[in-house]
Amino acid sequence: MQDTVILINREGMGVAPADLQKTLITTYLKLLIDNKLKPYAICFYGEGVKLTVEGSPVIDSLKTLEAGGVSLVVCMTCLKYFNLVEQLRVGVIGGMGDIMLAQQRAAKVITL
Repeated sequence: MQDTVILINREGMGVAPADLQKTLITTYLKLLIDNKLKPYAICFYGEGVKLTVEGSPVIDSLKTLEAGGVSLVVCMTCLKYFNLVEQLRVGVIGGMGDIMLAQQRAAKVITL
């Protein structure tokens, strides 16, 4: 999975009620860690950036993935749009160019 990039563009996973979306993304990230599946990068844009800020239910999982070498790229434009720049707790701030570069380097891109 090291040649894979995961794109997260919502504050959870799937088309479902908000609490179910958060449960699904929490489970997904935990399973990545438990099964030692490390993507090359996880890119957050749109409402997905809300998972990288203070109060997110997946901060600890994201910190674990980042400490394990997974690159977490968080869209600056989106953070600014939602007024969340100061609340960022994990990942590096990047732009759309950084997200595109990660996609280009990947053999597989998965959008959650």
